[in-house]
Amino acid sequence: MAIKDKPMKQFFAFVKKEFYHVLRDKRTLLILFGMPVAQILIFGFALTNEVKNAKLLIVDQAKDISSQKIITEISASRYFEIENAISDPNQIEAAFQKGIIHLAIVFPANLNRDLMHLHKAQIQIIADASDPNMATALTNYVSAIIRDYEFRLNKTFSVPMQILPDIRMLYNPQLKGAPNFVPGVMALVLMLICVLMTAISIVKEKETGTMEILLVSPIKPVLVIIAKAVPYLFLSLINVATILLLSVFVLNVPVNGSLILLLAESTLFIITCLTLGIFISIKTKTQQVAMLVSLMGMLLPTVLFSGFMFPIENMPVPLQLLSNIIPSKWFYIIVKSIMIKGVGFSVIWKETLILFGITLFLFFVSIKSFKIRMT
Repeated sequence: MAIKDKPMKQFFAFVKKEFYHVLRDKRTLLILFGMPVAQILIFGFALTNEVKNAKLLIVDQAKDISSQKIITEISASRYFEIENAISDPNQIEAAFQKGIIHLAIVFPANLNRDLMHLHKAQIQIIADASDPNMATALTNYVSAIIRDYEFRLNKTFSVPMQILPDIRMLYNPQLKGAPNFVPGVMALVLMLICVLMTAISIVKEKETGTMEILLVSPIKPVLVIIAKAVPYLFLSLINVATILLLSVFVLNVPVNGSLILLLAESTLFIITCLTLGIFISIKTKTQQVAMLVSLMGMLLPTVLFSGFMFPIENMPVPLQLLSNIIPSKWFYIIVKSIMIKGVGFSVIWKETLILFGITLFLFFVSIKSFKIRMT
């Protein structure tokens, strides 16, 4: 009996040892208990496809009791945040191009008089359909508010009245999904390829010991690192061309803006990603670590915080602030603005400047962190 109990005692002794090993390792505990909590909070609370706090522009040409009541009800809704109220409809297009608003509502002149005398009126709803899901949700919300007001009117007056929403979808009248996903996939593909391949190629030289040989060559060490990234710049430009060709000829997503400007912005983003890959390669020692950091560190932020999967406006303020340091967020805005909205550099200069600033910051930090000696 004692002989049979001995293997079990040894087994439980090993189990006890493993428990001690796990409980003493703070990084393991963080992964075991911290990651599930973080994922539940992020995916269940912060990241949602539900639309709220959408920017709304009011064009009130009526300024009567009916328009004011509808505007009051819209303001009370948690779905909308009234960005501005103007009287000139010509300013609507500019607001959409700059990305200031997601929806515009135009109340025609004599709205209340038309309801009282003609028993019928029309309200125009204009949505940015470059994100078709958000546009559909927002127009449905506004239409529901208008129907509620119409229902209350019909309860008050004996004559039935009708308010007809005139819905207009800008940039994507057919509500196709491709105009929203092509810029996002473009940012995702370039981010992963450029960062991953650059980081792995440089770390591989460090692992095999050939980096020390390169560093003692006559060329400056910084130029050695940049030379490793240059091929991936040209290969990534081929990827950009491939994505654009597939988008135009297969997915029927035209480039409404300047193709030269789009290529220039793509080049800037590729350089940003290559610089980030260089930074990761300097901070890591093995290809496995470089691959893990590149994939997990770039894939999740790009998917979660670029704006093409989850509306950033729905997130808590800390996550909204965090999204500002994600390069793919700014590139996604730039590509969507050029391809779908057809805007020029005067509209996207701020996003371009931010992307350029991130590139310079990563470059100088990488130079400061770079050590000529590998030991």
